[in-house]
Amino acid sequence: MEIKIINQEEKQIFNDFMANGPKGNVLQSYEWGEVKRRTGWEPIRLLVFDEGKPIAGISILKRRLPIPGFKKCIFYAPRGPVADYTEKNTLRFLFAKIKSIAKKHGAILLKIDPDINAPNEEVVKNLRSIGFNLLDSGKDFDGIQPKFVFRLDIKDSLDHIAASFHHKTRYNIRLAGRRGVTVKVGRREDLKSFYKILEETCIRDQFLVRGFDYFETLWDELVEKGLARLFMAEYEGRFIAGTLAFIFGDKAWYIYGASSNEDRNVMPNYALQWAMIEWAKENNCTMYDFRGVSGDLSPDNPLYGLYRFKKGFSGEFTEFIGEFDMPLSPFFYYLWVHIIPGYRKLRKNLVNFFRRIKRQ
Repeated sequence: MEIKIINQEEKQIFNDFMANGPKGNVLQSYEWGEVKRRTGWEPIRLLVFDEGKPIAGISILKRRLPIPGFKKCIFYAPRGPVADYTEKNTLRFLFAKIKSIAKKHGAILLKIDPDINAPNEEVVKNLRSIGFNLLDSGKDFDGIQPKFVFRLDIKDSLDHIAASFHHKTRYNIRLAGRRGVTVKVGRREDLKSFYKILEETCIRDQFLVRGFDYFETLWDELVEKGLARLFMAEYEGRFIAGTLAFIFGDKAWYIYGASSNEDRNVMPNYALQWAMIEWAKENNCTMYDFRGVSGDLSPDNPLYGLYRFKKGFSGEFTEFIGEFDMPLSPFFYYLWVHIIPGYRKLRKNLVNFFRRIKRQ
């Protein structure tokens, strides 16, 4: 086996494997690394070859630690690597090379959160034997990536897919059409309308949103290159909801959703989901991912409504095996686990405080 650092000229070889290899994911695409480059990360892309053919790959994101005077960083591979996790020799070879690269960069840890369903004791055992620690990311949205999602198998025809939905979900999709909701493919100039509705959604549901420039980056790096699409729901000449979906290989992901406080009774969110599923089918996808839900399925959970909405589309409730850290520097890893989270929490509370003041 041999390993190679991938450059711009080899992007297509890299993406072909990362899209179609074992557990391929859009967050391991070459383009996602470019999105993160524009937000302060440095992508490092590797492919493992055996007899000239790629058998494993990883896109690592490098970020400097926010500690003045220290040239240390973290390595993070979102939903990576793309590999057969039962092939221990391949995994050991890949991570041994990553350790060598990490030492040169001053990385204190490598974090991964593989696209592998739980339970899978064999994979967990293999990763632990290499030096990874399994973290407890809770049942809500405490991890970097959602630990619980809904995934819909869309290999069947659209008619059969729709027939599998809860009858209320099918009714609401039809209701949106009868009431005059139309879904259009968003243009770049529609991003501002989408973002305005997204800010409205964030205030209503009490979560933070990235700046508008981040969504311009998503447009430049993903939408323009065929890896994402903006969908906008229009009603009586106004945009009242929108979504942003990613696509890579034979998989599609619903990533961002926004809905106005007005006209929610015309069910634009149902129409948008159906439009995204149709788009995924048009592009020969076999899987549609509704993304995160809570792992706490109690009706008393404030997030239960999100679970109920996505469950209506009859996807499979999926739990991933979780986040894993490979500590590379004990002292700085201790800071990362115990000190920096407190700093982040304080900063987040301050941001929320000043936002509330600004709205008053």
